[in-house]
Amino acid sequence: MAVASAGSCFAQHIGRHMAKSGFNYRDFEPAPGFLSKETARTYGYHLYSARYGNIYTVQQLEQLLERATGRFTPSEDVWEKDGRYYDPFRPTIEPDGFASEKEFRIMQRAHFGAVKRLFNKTDVFIFTLGLTEAWVNKEDGSVYPICPGTAAGSFDPAKYEFRNFTTSEVVASFRRFRERVRAINPGIRFLLTVSPVPLTATASGNHVLVASSYSKAVLRAAAGELTAEDAGTDYFPSYEIVSSHPVRAMFFDGNLRTVTPRGVDFVMEHFFAQHSPPTEKAPETASPAASDDDLVCEEELLAAEALL
Repeated sequence: MAVASAGSCFAQHIGRHMAKSGFNYRDFEPAPGFLSKETARTYGYHLYSARYGNIYTVQQLEQLLERATGRFTPSEDVWEKDGRYYDPFRPTIEPDGFASEKEFRIMQRAHFGAVKRLFNKTDVFIFTLGLTEAWVNKEDGSVYPICPGTAAGSFDPAKYEFRNFTTSEVVASFRRFRERVRAINPGIRFLLTVSPVPLTATASGNHVLVASSYSKAVLRAAAGELTAEDAGTDYFPSYEIVSSHPVRAMFFDGNLRTVTPRGVDFVMEHFFAQHSPPTEKAPETASPAASDDDLVCEEELLAAEALL
């Protein structure tokens, strides 16, 4: 049974633990062999089952599939600055940008090929819903992982606008995504989780606690609706295990945002109690293990340009 994952930064914990716990956790876009583990992760490898970086919203996920299969091409799909080229939809995978647009296009085609293989060959796809807030392109609705102008690009209020997706929008987007994936791979199943990591900034204009509460409520409600309507979609309560009041925030670090290693272990112990790994694993396709200190998370960048 091939397992793949995507989502917000908390999803990195799930994939990492599955890779070392007996599951056939697949990496469809592995790093070149000459890169060290640390360098590979700096360049976006081994974080998920492909080099797509953090996918915070369902709308991003749907868009990735549409782009990889040729159904949608954004009006703005490359940013150039000082002779370096950046991917607007994976702005952190090349910290210094690509050397040329040709190099960018070659790597983009390779990435789309990996994404198509993923959805063709995966039996269980795990997606962690992370955010409802996003910045979009006014012209064609393209959804960015973080605000343009933070990790790459430049912010232009005439081109980009803030969106805070509703429950109905999240549900509708995932339904479209699920339907199109099943047209490619009819037997695929889905496992949804909600990230317990709260917001530390918001572009909504509300207090960050209110904005975070809204976001998690929307995502949890959407996940509940999507699993209730479809036998091939399940939910695992990583959000409730870490964030609910009975655990008294004991699984958060002192900043009350990042999840402690013990919290991650506790979540995964419950995960494996419900989803037992097979007796054999496929180490040649599993992502290498990493420590919790290696977690790559960019939620704090999302609203950085909101005050411009």
